[in-house]
Amino acid sequence: MEYKNTLLMPKTEFPMRGNLPNREPVIQRKWEDMNIYEMVQKRTEGRPLFVLHDGPPYANGDLHMGHALNKVLKDFIVRFKSMNGYQAPYVPGWDTHGLPIEQALTNKGVKRKEMTVAEFRERCAEYAYSQVNSQREQFKRIGVRGDWDHPYITLEPKYEAQQIKVFGEMAKKGYIYKGKKPVYWSPSSESALAEAEIEYQDKRSASIYVTFDVIDGKDVLDKGVKFIIWTTTPWTIPANLAIALHPELDYAVVEEQGESYVVAKELLEKVTETMEWTSPKIVKEVKGSELENIQTQHPLYERSSLVVLGEHVTTDAGTGCVHTAPGHGEDDFQVGKKYGLDVLCPVDDRGVFTDEAPGFEGLFYDKANKPITEKLEEAGALLKLEFFTHSYPHDWRTKKPIIFRATAQWFASIDKFRDELMQAVRDTKWVPVWGETRLFNMVRDRGDWCISRQRAWGVPIPVFYAENGQEIITEETIDHVSSLFEKHGSNIWFEKDAKELLPEGFKHEGSPNGRFTKEQDIMDVWFDSGSSHQSVLEARDDLQRPADLYLEGSDQYRGWFNSSLTTGVAVTGKAPYKGVLSHGFALDGNGRKMSKSLGNVMVPSKVINQLGGDILRLWVASVDYQADVRVSDAILKQVAEVYRKIRNTLRFLLANLADFHPEKDAVAFGDLREVDQFMMVRLNQVIKNVKTAYDEYEFASVYHTVSNFCTFELSSFYMDFAKDTLYIEAENNSDRRAMQTVMYETLTSLAKLLSPILSHTADEVWAFIPGVEEESVQLTDMPEIKEYKNEKELLSKWESFLDLRDDVLKALEEARNAKTIGKSLAAKVTIYTENQTQNLLHSINEDLKQLFIVSNLEIEEGTAQAPEDAIQFDGHSVLVTKAEGDTCERCWILSPEVGKDQDHPALCPRCAKVVKENYQHLTAE
Repeated sequence: MEYKNTLLMPKTEFPMRGNLPNREPVIQRKWEDMNIYEMVQKRTEGRPLFVLHDGPPYANGDLHMGHALNKVLKDFIVRFKSMNGYQAPYVPGWDTHGLPIEQALTNKGVKRKEMTVAEFRERCAEYAYSQVNSQREQFKRIGVRGDWDHPYITLEPKYEAQQIKVFGEMAKKGYIYKGKKPVYWSPSSESALAEAEIEYQDKRSASIYVTFDVIDGKDVLDKGVKFIIWTTTPWTIPANLAIALHPELDYAVVEEQGESYVVAKELLEKVTETMEWTSPKIVKEVKGSELENIQTQHPLYERSSLVVLGEHVTTDAGTGCVHTAPGHGEDDFQVGKKYGLDVLCPVDDRGVFTDEAPGFEGLFYDKANKPITEKLEEAGALLKLEFFTHSYPHDWRTKKPIIFRATAQWFASIDKFRDELMQAVRDTKWVPVWGETRLFNMVRDRGDWCISRQRAWGVPIPVFYAENGQEIITEETIDHVSSLFEKHGSNIWFEKDAKELLPEGFKHEGSPNGRFTKEQDIMDVWFDSGSSHQSVLEARDDLQRPADLYLEGSDQYRGWFNSSLTTGVAVTGKAPYKGVLSHGFALDGNGRKMSKSLGNVMVPSKVINQLGGDILRLWVASVDYQADVRVSDAILKQVAEVYRKIRNTLRFLLANLADFHPEKDAVAFGDLREVDQFMMVRLNQVIKNVKTAYDEYEFASVYHTVSNFCTFELSSFYMDFAKDTLYIEAENNSDRRAMQTVMYETLTSLAKLLSPILSHTADEVWAFIPGVEEESVQLTDMPEIKEYKNEKELLSKWESFLDLRDDVLKALEEARNAKTIGKSLAAKVTIYTENQTQNLLHSINEDLKQLFIVSNLEIEEGTAQAPEDAIQFDGHSVLVTKAEGDTCERCWILSPEVGKDQDHPALCPRCAKVVKENYQHLTAE
């Protein structure tokens, strides 16, 4: 008889190899055909809402690993919540205005100068939509589930209309005002420029080192000590109002040839070399923070220059003491706002000095460099003059250099509701917890928000001007512009004149003749995305404000988290989010930033084409995403190996359920053997730990918990010794059905627990599980945590047994290496043990030989009588010898009983019994 035909070997069509790059698109087409997103929403209707609000990625270019990290993390959360008691809609979004799209069109050869603003904006919109469509397909390929047919896009009329309402509400509360701010200014064009209108060319500039003498040292520095600043724009010295230091840098007071100078200690060696000093001596060291508010004498005018602190100060070049002219630079302006400095800009539209720069009136700024330098030398303030050639911004039209110049801009006042903002930060749950401190400090120290931009591609600032120059922002005009934008889109602002954009019959005391003009500036793109709580959360029926969670990269504390908070608190008095979760950046395997020049860029599409989306998703689950994360071919290879082990575990469980029908074959918990009960309790622990980890956004814990459970308790223990029962016993053997019950519960539970992470594989497995009714595992709930009365006792007993089993396996491995045995079934194990371990072994009703996967087992009392060749462990010794008897041709154990059955002499008594009772119909050969 062919005894192999009497074995119940594993059977499944679930493939061993994932072949994910080819199989996943098939699964995704199935999802699309069944409209899985809508099915999930319908199934969870009526449950409490959990809203994770999508921060919009910018619609330009292919996805990078940061995009993948972000969207997959969001998908984990949304999928889990929808399987754990919530309705969790997910509406993806895109940020579509701003400079990069303007620049992309310019790079494509679009002649902006040859078309109207409205025509150029149409081209921008077309390009943005093409990028949205491209990125949407890439996100879907990673397996991200969402309302992809109805995303929110910041250029859509309904979105822009709500954004206008946010602006109007802030204006109504007095938070919007017009002020001065430095921008790119082209003297040759006499106009402000957007960054897209800048190109870089080489320019020869003067490099000067200038001293500012201390006149009030605040008891830290003596009068007459000189701060040294360095600048490559001597013409801005007349506008100097301050010297900026970094609060955390160490500054040195240095004596050289009878004078005392202040420079950053880190730059002293460089400054010494530049100044050709011979014997500089440090006489004092202080932190930058200690020098705040010291007064120095302006080298050209009878006014003081204040020592201020700024995070923008670096030690890349210069002296660490930064010349600060608030009217001529962004950082200078911001630090000036903080210290209440004037926005002094003594240069007119043509780049010519005004009378605010005495001694240089009427001079073109570039021509003024030489006389200003000469005046500094006369005053004894010029230490060094050099010339160098460097890359410098130029006007793309005239090819002439530009300057930074303060002009009128629109601002949102932060001061007017700063306390409410800080309270909103306190009221939000932050993960990681340091996020609260980070944003709180930003809000506390932040200047007013400049919301205007001199560009074409964006949402217009909805302000009209009367004939007398008075600004018009009323509830009536805001509502009217909002309704126009909702019907026609914001391009109407550039297609119609002011009169046509105002409500019919509109009158204003500042325009007796009924003439009006309109603002030409657009809003900062952060105002666009920062208004999404109004345009999306509030405007859509399937969402709600505040969102339960915002989840973005850590750079968004300065970006979207910040702008959303500002507009949200301004409009509603509260943050638009209950919780904020941030993640780090994706770096290469060596921890370096990815860049084309280094050749270390990894892109999601390549990973998916080579390994599959589920490997990418599993990588996201494996990393400590709250810090910066590393990714490389080697790292992904390790993740793929973990995936292989998980897949093989799932396949083994499936393959041993081929003849199992849960509705009639399942065994109640109380009727299971103790080892089976232990596995059910361990599974219950896994379910509890994994669900807790999902709730706490600890996805690496999910990864390790499931991976370890598959590797240790399942593969190395339960599935290993289970083969003896599953393959050898009769189909309806009670022990076999008990094990199948455990495996069925384990398989269905793992499929559900893994579904948020391995979304494709979990659905693939689900299709093969016997007895499940749902079309997709996504249409189920997470497994429930059960209460077992004897849980603690079972865990304590069987964990002790597993420790003992590890020792036996080590002894078997040593015996294999010594050629004493081949396979473990060729072994006889003798355990010499003291009372505690002996009691444990005697308390186990299961077949210990089967649990250890050996042919013979003996237990001897006392370790003292163990022979010398026994391996000693803590509390017991293990001796491995070759088992006696012949090998059973069916179960492969060695037994002296083999050959005693007349009908089946090649079998052991157990196998002979199974064959006689179940396989007499098979003919002998």
